[in-house]
Amino acid sequence: MSHETANIEETDATDAAQFREGLEAVLMVADRPLTETELAELLEVDAAGISRVLHELAAEYDGKSRSTYQANTDDGNRDQANTDQGFSVRRGFQLRRVGGGWRIGARQEHRELVSRFVLEGQTAKLSAAAMETLAIIAYRQPVSRARIASIRGVNADGVVRTLMTRGLIEQVATDEVTGAGLFGTTPVLLERLGVDSLEELPDLSPLLPGVENLDDVLPSL
Repeated sequence: MSHETANIEETDATDAAQFREGLEAVLMVADRPLTETELAELLEVDAAGISRVLHELAAEYDGKSRSTYQANTDDGNRDQANTDQGFSVRRGFQLRRVGGGWRIGARQEHRELVSRFVLEGQTAKLSAAAMETLAIIAYRQPVSRARIASIRGVNADGVVRTLMTRGLIEQVATDEVTGAGLFGTTPVLLERLGVDSLEELPDLSPLLPGVENLDDVLPSL
């Protein structure tokens, strides 16, 4: 399905501002570099306009004026533009070309700080919901998200993703009837618990307060 592309230069100030916000929003959530062609098609604007705004945003995040990247801007005007447009403060993130496209990311000089934050997040204590879900998987693996949700009475997608990110569980099989993914624990969990096998795990009830009858419930699910 084809769309008519708009010329950014011909849009009014309000539309131009909304376009820039939309472009930033897309770049913020993109999980890979996006080419100028992809962005132009998505936002239904001309490729030349996309390129200009991308360079403007990159300059803005670097604490420079929108006109910095333009070859016909002299040094005196550039300094004045920086002051007039208020782009003297550099951001902690940057927009740059990488892998054939454009992507927003943290600046390289802050890599150590960002890495420390990510690693500390990985070692943070699990929530009660995550502990309950982990116990269910550990004792009744392989188990699907649907079964976990039935046992806990709430959607388990978010908690399962958290446990997978921590490397504590993984998809180990697929249900032949429903096609649903079945999850089990990883050696990482055994290492964290200090046991050699799942047989060394303690009784189930203390780990799941309020569902002491889980052994009676599970066979019917």
